[in-house]
Amino acid sequence: MSANTLVLVACLAVAVVLLLGLANMLRGGSANLSQKLMRLRVLLQFIAILIIMGVVWWRTA
Repeated sequence: MSANTLVLVACLAVAVVLLLGLANMLRGGSANLSQKLMRLRVLLQFIAILIIMGVVWWRTA
């Protein structure tokens, strides 16, 4: 798996969870599910940032 693909997958995972959270909020879904999705999004954003930083470091090294 190339570095570009890894970054793309990480960013898409964040986007999917964000859209699921927005859809849940717009249809008046469970507040508990919204909290879980928000926590998952924050975790995925952290992982995506680590991946992006790792790719940048790897390409400049």
